[in-house]
Amino acid sequence: MTHLPVGLKTSAVILVLMVAGGAVFGGVAGALGAAAGVGIVVASFTVSSLVIAWADSVHPTLVLPVGMVTYITKFTALGFVMAAVAGSGWDGLTALCLGVGVATIAWATAQAWWVYHARIPYVDV
Repeated sequence: MTHLPVGLKTSAVILVLMVAGGAVFGGVAGALGAAAGVGIVVASFTVSSLVIAWADSVHPTLVLPVGMVTYITKFTALGFVMAAVAGSGWDGLTALCLGVGVATIAWATAQAWWVYHARIPYVDV
């Protein structure tokens, strides 16, 4: 769980930048859409981290099945939410999608940076 602060701090910076850009290019709807997009990514990665950490604490063999069920559940729900938002004609949809994309790339990059620099000892089980 020590990787979470890096992703959260990176997301905070992305949130500020995306909301500012959303406001400039899309007004209030753009700012709200960008914020919602970043929020979706933060919630998604945080939930995954917590659930996988819990599964690992119970038994390491649960990590893959619990992780996959979490992943499938999250993205099914996200698909339904995005379809509903797209069908509504909301002006913040483009900013929301950009917020999701940029925040996902930023979080994944921050996590990769953390893994590269982390001192994770090899454990022979």
